[in-house]
Amino acid sequence: MDGLERRLRASLQSKLSAWLSLTIIGVALIAAILAFFLAHHEAEELQDDVLRQLASVLVRQHLNLVTPPAAELVNEDVHDRENRVFVQLLAGSSSIASGMAADLSLALPADLVDGLQTVSIGQQSYRILVRTLDSGGRLAVAQETAVRDEIARGGALLTLTPFLILVPILLLVVAAMVRKIFRPVAALAHEIDQRHDDELHPIAPETLPSEIRPFILAINRLLRRVEKSMDAQRRFVGDAAHELRSPLTALSLQAERLADAEMSVNAAQRLKTLRQGIERGSALLDQLLALARAQAWTNTAQSRLSVQEVYRRVLEELMPLAEAKAIDIGVVSAVDAEVMVTDLDVMTLVKNLVGNAIRYTPAGGRVDLSVLASAGATTLVIEDSGPGIPEAERERVFDPFYRVLGSNEIGSGLGLSIVRAIAVRLGATLALDFADQQSRSGLRVTVTFPAVAKAGCE
Repeated sequence: MDGLERRLRASLQSKLSAWLSLTIIGVALIAAILAFFLAHHEAEELQDDVLRQLASVLVRQHLNLVTPPAAELVNEDVHDRENRVFVQLLAGSSSIASGMAADLSLALPADLVDGLQTVSIGQQSYRILVRTLDSGGRLAVAQETAVRDEIARGGALLTLTPFLILVPILLLVVAAMVRKIFRPVAALAHEIDQRHDDELHPIAPETLPSEIRPFILAINRLLRRVEKSMDAQRRFVGDAAHELRSPLTALSLQAERLADAEMSVNAAQRLKTLRQGIERGSALLDQLLALARAQAWTNTAQSRLSVQEVYRRVLEELMPLAEAKAIDIGVVSAVDAEVMVTDLDVMTLVKNLVGNAIRYTPAGGRVDLSVLASAGATTLVIEDSGPGIPEAERERVFDPFYRVLGSNEIGSGLGLSIVRAIAVRLGATLALDFADQQSRSGLRVTVTFPAVAKAGCE
């Protein structure tokens, strides 16, 4: 019940459906009650008219006949209670052809007034019409009210049948109409929910109802402001990194010259530490520039690139780093495939993944590169024999500057952020898993690109 109340408060569609349904049910209930009582009243009026008509027939027969034939006054089926009518004279007169046994005559009081009235006799209630004849006698035509009420209720209930059938159908139709009316809003919500953080293009308001267009236009203005703010932030990061490269390069050159000078062992050790810090700063600036480029969403022309060729170029560049740690690195799959990307993007993506694998794999470990190709996708796979990434941290490692606790490797924490930004921009799917599921160790990174159509199918 609490969940239903929260949904009604939070959902305009649910609230509208609920109010329309309650309104329909309320109106239908009032209409049904009115229809029932009106039909019941009409049935009683019709039965009263039957008594009047029967009395008129008896009066006319009494004028011509002293005692009318019994068969002409009552239904032959004396056991049919619905059609049983009592006809007799008041003030002690004998029954005028009630057509029934004498013990069925009613003990009607002699002081009944002319007209229609309801009288209780014993345990039964009767509807009685009394008329004074020209001869001075008083004629009474009576019918049990229980029978009359049963007939009236039956007729009135028949009038409720359309309500019982149509109201549920109407509720279903209203629910379907409300759902159809709100379908564009639901589609818009799904479209916005599927967007990446950097997809800030405006929402097209033309296909939406006019009532929510002002709201959509306000959202578009907000998106433009957010986009300008993010662009300014990216430009600042890129410009700052670019501007810092020159002084760091100058410091690196001065440190190299200083290394050629004669100095004490203690000074040489401090100079070595200084040069390592300058190298880490330069690497960090390079990563910041790469991240700024990856998040820029520029419309660079894409081309077909061989995955095996990309692997070969990356391995040529990173092989010295792998040899320094005695890591067995290579391509373990002869399968090749093409991806539709820009050369700089795919090189940066693979280089960061392979570089991370080499950096976090212990000395003497293994890094394997492979390709999985199918009719609908091309998957780049990079596996290493390192410690892997715990499942609880696999989403956090994509945040800038985040590094897994317990790792002693030196890094900027930007590699996987760059990889994810490039993968999103290229429409690729990025996934992390253990390379060895049994020991829950190693890292397996897969980057899945949509398959490239062959030249003859373009």
